[in-house]
Amino acid sequence: MKLQQLRYIWEVAHHDLNVSATAQSLYTSQPGISKQIRLLEDELGVEVFARSGKHLTRVTPAGERIIATAGEILRKCESIKQIAQEFSNERKGTLSIATTHTQARYALPPVIGRFIKQYPDVSLHMHQGTPMQIAEMAADGTVDFAIATEGLELFNDLVMMPCYRWNRCVIVPRDHPLAQASGLTLEALAEHPIVTYVFGFTGRSKLDEAFSQRNLSPRVVFTAADADVIKTYVRLGLGVGIVARMAVDDQMDKDLVVLDASTLFEASVTRIGFRRGTFLRGFMYDFIQGFAPHLTREAIDGTIRCQSKAELEELFRDIKLPIC
Repeated sequence: MKLQQLRYIWEVAHHDLNVSATAQSLYTSQPGISKQIRLLEDELGVEVFARSGKHLTRVTPAGERIIATAGEILRKCESIKQIAQEFSNERKGTLSIATTHTQARYALPPVIGRFIKQYPDVSLHMHQGTPMQIAEMAADGTVDFAIATEGLELFNDLVMMPCYRWNRCVIVPRDHPLAQASGLTLEALAEHPIVTYVFGFTGRSKLDEAFSQRNLSPRVVFTAADADVIKTYVRLGLGVGIVARMAVDDQMDKDLVVLDASTLFEASVTRIGFRRGTFLRGFMYDFIQGFAPHLTREAIDGTIRCQSKAELEELFRDIKLPIC
């Protein structure tokens, strides 16, 4: 059994069983990958992939467990490399982050700007996706960190830390009836078509819960993952926009009226997470603290040691999260 063979089955499984695409991503040949997979299966005495002719059709039950274990082995190998790099050159390496559009567009730019100045020899890679995709990328080791508001809690093998609290605002054109209203209520919002985030994005669940608790059924006519897209359709008169307050720029969006909605919806918490067992290099600690100053090395290590949600809550009980 060779480490290369484990990498091949892992990569094939994560390229939708497309051996050609896998070969291209690994800069090798398709026949070479197919041969090595067959050699591994012959050695193990079981098929990792079911086939129809020359095409892979699905992962076998045995293959699912083998691939999962292969992923763990590959991540351990990567940790060994990280440890070696930390001691050979602590200021050089790579850092990959998965996050949502809102975080990438509004929360992270100053953090990344400072980080690049501090660590010019660290190659930084950012992936965007849904909260579920983001959590999966961190859980399977595709990225080092996941930053999101929703979805991370569904993965038990992620170490998660609270970064900051945030809430929503309502945006309308200047001639909209709500722009002249003396106070904003959920009942008033429910009377208008709503333009907001796709469910599962940027704390959408808090929004839905607030309406449900008041037995209101908002008429959501358009959803998007991108706050800038939502603002575009608000300007077109499609409906009332509900977005994260951080996603509104007082200069660029001065044609819109911004109505505070923090009393209508429960605040959400953005978290940063990484796979349990990840070796954190010095610059990774610094990135986390640059994003959330209260997450010192001591706090991060304390989080890693927590064995339950109750322990985690106790660790951060006396910390007042910043509000964005």
